[in-house]
Amino acid sequence: MPLSAESEAVVRSLAKANLPPLDSLSPAEGRTLFGAAFKTKVEDQVPVVRVENTTIPVAGGSLRARLYAPASTQALPALVHFHGGGWVLMDLDTHDGGCREICNANGVVVVSVEYRKAPEFKAPIPAEDCYAALCWVAANAASLGIDVTRLGVIGDSAGGNLAAVVAQMARDRQGPKLKCQVLTYPAVDATMSSASIKENATAPMLGEREMTWFWGLYIDGSTLARNDPRVSPLFASDLVGLPPAFVSTAEYDPLRDEGEAYAEKLKAAGVPVECKRYNGVFHGFALMGKVVPEGRQVVVDQAAFVKKYL
Repeated sequence: MPLSAESEAVVRSLAKANLPPLDSLSPAEGRTLFGAAFKTKVEDQVPVVRVENTTIPVAGGSLRARLYAPASTQALPALVHFHGGGWVLMDLDTHDGGCREICNANGVVVVSVEYRKAPEFKAPIPAEDCYAALCWVAANAASLGIDVTRLGVIGDSAGGNLAAVVAQMARDRQGPKLKCQVLTYPAVDATMSSASIKENATAPMLGEREMTWFWGLYIDGSTLARNDPRVSPLFASDLVGLPPAFVSTAEYDPLRDEGEAYAEKLKAAGVPVECKRYNGVFHGFALMGKVVPEGRQVVVDQAAFVKKYL
């Protein structure tokens, strides 16, 4: 189907903003520009009972994190959240609105993690940061008001990649037991070999050119090959025993086919999977719920899944 009317309006708005091509910017310039453009506005911060900033120690440093919690007199399930932005851009503030929505819609604690970013910290450091954050949440569950037996991971785009990788790490390292993984248009194939990469090469928000820039900064010059499961979870040889997954994709997204391929591979391994393609929208729609109906719907759909498994 064609782009929805609401998506078309977003495209027109982006055109007026006249943002420069990502690959014409340095990572620092990109962070400044896109961080300001996508920072959650105060008026869009839906009320959450408890919002707390904290830090998480990791090897060689510490991470900023933010906890969102609804009212409760007992320990709650939790989703550990990894933000999108191509492993290079975005932060706690760009995804603040989304985390508030996730907290309220699911009635769970959300711990949003700001992992260290590329190119200063290339693969696999961001993934190791996210796994360390999951372990920290599990170890500190009691003081955080979290039920350690009901943990999940959630992320969008690069964050969806990290959530998928962390789920594999947790299984393989006998780490915290995860009840679910919520992957929103995840990047799971650094070889960029799926058909939708070319089909949606010039799609709004994210196209082939932008993904080439992101993957290059994240993995080129690192110690990992592009088909290493720590950067491309699609290439893991064994997906048996991973937690139930909700995978959402967008029709006009270069990452569409790889996300759906990962969902099918999980199903083949016996993992309970719900995979839904949202038509008429492009990459990033989940953060556009104020103006794009599908952005509101994906939160509802994910919440139904989370309540089933978490």
